[in-house]
Amino acid sequence: MMLYLPREEGQGLAEYGLILVLIAVVIIVILSLLGTQVSTMFSSITSAIPV
Repeated sequence: MMLYLPREEGQGLAEYGLILVLIAVVIIVILSLLGTQVSTMFSSITSAIPV
């Protein structure tokens, strides 16, 4: 009698794909937030320098 053993290779690949998408979204959000702060800081520094 053979027992059915489910193959989980496709499921594992899908989970790795979801993890990579989540990491990419987090990186994009962090970069967009930090990019705005760095741009604001750079603008305030350049406006404070006398010409």
